Amino acid sequence: MTLQALKDELARFGADNDAAHSGRAQRMLNITADTGALLGVLVRATRARQVLEIGTSNGYSTLWLAEAAAAIGGQVTTLEYAADKVALARTTVERSGLGAHVALVHAEATAWLREAAEASVDLLFLDADRSLYLAWWPALRRVLRPGGLLVVDNAVSHAGQMAAFEAQVRGDPAFTSVCVPIGNGELIAVRSDG
Repeated sequence: MTLQALKDELARFGADNDAAHSGRAQRMLNITADTGALLGVLVRATRARQVLEIGTSNGYSTLWLAEAAAAIGGQVTTLEYAADKVALARTTVERSGLGAHVALVHAEATAWLREAAEASVDLLFLDADRSLYLAWWPALRRVLRPGGLLVVDNAVSHAGQMAAFEAQVRGDPAFTSVCVPIGNGELIAVRSDG
C-alpha cells in the first residue's frame, strides 16, 4: 500500500467514524487533506527537523508531518493522551513505513511540555483540547525556538473557542501571525529570531 492510499483510507475511516459518533472522545477529528498538504509544505519550507504535534488521534496528521520530516532528515514527536487513539496511531505509523521518523508518546501534554527542553521545537502543530491552549501558552512559547513556527488547527471552524488563545498569540510581540482559511482554518505564527 502506498502512503497516499493509507492517507486516503484513514481519511475515509475518520469521516465514517465521526459520522457515527457524537462524543469528542470517540471521534477522530482528523485534519483535512488540504491542511495536511499545507503542513507538509511548511515543514519542508522551514526545514523543520524537530516537529512536535500535540493531538495525534489516529495518526492521520502525523503521516503528513512525518512524510515531510523524513524528506529533510527530520523527526516528529507526537503526543496523545487517549490510550485507544495511541493504539490506532501506533498501527498507522507501523503501516506507513515512517516509524524511524516518528516518536509516538502516550502522555498528557502539560506534563510533557514541562519537561521539554527550551527552544527545542522547529514547528509545533497544535490540534488538541482547545480549552487547554491558554494554560499551555507559556510552555508552548518556551519550547518553540526563535524562528520556529506554530500552527493551530480549527482557527476558523471553532473561532469562538479559539478567540482568547488567538488574542494571546497575536498580542505577544515575539510572534507574527496570520489566519489561513485552509481546511478548518489554521492560525500560523512565527516566533521572531530576536
